[in-house]
Amino acid sequence: MVRVEASVLVQAPPHTVWKIVSDLDAEPAYWKGTKSVRNISRDGDTLRREITIAFRDKRCVQTVRLHPHHTIEFEFTDGIIRGSKRVTISSSGEDTALTATWDIRFTGMMSMFGGAITGHIRKGTLQALESIKMDAEGRTPDT
Repeated sequence: MVRVEASVLVQAPPHTVWKIVSDLDAEPAYWKGTKSVRNISRDGDTLRREITIAFRDKRCVQTVRLHPHHTIEFEFTDGIIRGSKRVTISSSGEDTALTATWDIRFTGMMSMFGGAITGHIRKGTLQALESIKMDAEGRTPDT
């Protein structure tokens, strides 16, 4: 199992950050490793979806659970990635802490490329959090 964790402090209120991270259809705009998203089903705050990742256009199936204004849990249930990604927001004084934590493993032949893929995930996670931070800090409080 591989663990990747990254955090940023965002100078914006938690509800602004939540608005961005909970817009799951916009995920490819921030997470460059996610090329596309196709929702399969939704039951309240739980979604099942298929994503296409940038690594060789491979597809993964996820169950996504939203815990409003706090956490989004992504469970990779089928495809080359198995495990979870968790995105958490929390107040940190006047700022908002935004954290992403991956606990994953790679299946089949992809396990041979684990080190390289992990490096891309680490880099992509930092880039995504920074992009979310820039967007949140650029919004007015009501947007």
